[in-house]
Amino acid sequence: MLPVKKMSRTRKLTRRSHHALTASNTVSCPMCGQSKRPHAACENCGFVNAKVQLKRKTKEE
Repeated sequence: MLPVKKMSRTRKLTRRSHHALTASNTVSCPMCGQSKRPHAACENCGFVNAKVQLKRKTKEE
């Protein structure tokens, strides 16, 4: 079954205006300076905050 009337480009794009993706937020790690997600452990050094630091596995382990 076909639509009764053609939907205009403006109406179609207005409906989809909120479908855009947003870039994730990043902050720099205070220990090594690499970019990381806020409130998450650094992938490079494992730093979370002053009280918590995760140990990273090396290739030998």
